[in-house]
Amino acid sequence: MALTFSDVMEHLNAGVQLPADTVDKLEPDAAGTEVQGIVTAFAASQYVVEQAVRLGANLVITHEGVFYTHRDHPDGLPQDSVCQQKSELIARSGISLYRFHDTIHRYTLDGIVEGLLQELEWGAYVERHLPEVSILTIPEMTVSEVAAYVKQKLNIPYVRAAGNLSAACSRVGVLVGFRGNGSTVIPMYEQESLDLVIAGEGFEWEVPEYIRDAVRQGKDRALIMLGHAESEAPGMKLLAERLSRRFPEMPVHFIPEQPVFQIV
Repeated sequence: MALTFSDVMEHLNAGVQLPADTVDKLEPDAAGTEVQGIVTAFAASQYVVEQAVRLGANLVITHEGVFYTHRDHPDGLPQDSVCQQKSELIARSGISLYRFHDTIHRYTLDGIVEGLLQELEWGAYVERHLPEVSILTIPEMTVSEVAAYVKQKLNIPYVRAAGNLSAACSRVGVLVGFRGNGSTVIPMYEQESLDLVIAGEGFEWEVPEYIRDAVRQGKDRALIMLGHAESEAPGMKLLAERLSRRFPEMPVHFIPEQPVFQIV
C-alpha cells in the first residue's frame, strides 16, 4: 500500500496528547496524498522549500512556522513581497508543510533535546531530564574549551559566551530553543550547582546580566548561547534518521541551513 501523509503523521503523533491550541498541522491539508519524499528542517525557509522541490519531496516537516510567527496570521498573510513570493513558490511546488513543533517537544524524552545531546555525544553524561533543562556532569573543561567543542560538534562558526571563559566547568544545564530566560535558568545555577548553562536563546537583559553580576562578585558562572536554530536543528536531523529507518523505501532528507547571523 502507498504511504500517505496521514500514515506519516500518525506514526509521528502516536501516544502524544496535544493541547487544543496546538500549532501542529498540515497545510495544505491533503492527508491522503501519497508521499513521494520527505524533507525535515528546523524551518521551512525559502532555501529548504527549493531543495525539497529539487529532491522531488512533497512533504516538508518543519519545526518552526513558515511565515515568521509562532502562530498563523489570523487575517491572512501580510501584504509583503517576501511572504507573497514564498507563498507562490509553495503553491506551485505542490508540497505540503507539516508543522511539527508541539508533538516532538512532548515525546517522553523531548525529541529536540535528544537530538542536541546526541549531536554533542553527551548522552552518557546526563544525570536527569527536567521539564525544560537537562542536567549533565561532563568531563571538566574550561568554558572556552566547551565552546570550541560545541562549535566543532554542531559544525557552526560561532557561539556567544558570557562569564569567566577560563573557569573550569563540569556541571552543565542544557536547554533548547527559547528556554534560556531568567525564570527558568537563574534558579538552576544554585539548585543544581551549575557552572555553565548552554541554551538556544533568551532575553538578553535577564541571564546575561545575571552572569555579569555573578562574575563581578567572584562567582564562576557562565552561559553559552547557541542560537535558536542551532540548538533545535539537531532534533530535526535525528527525526530524519528515524523516519528513514521506519520507512526505508522512502527518500528522507534533513536540510540544514547556515546560521542566519554573520559576524562582521
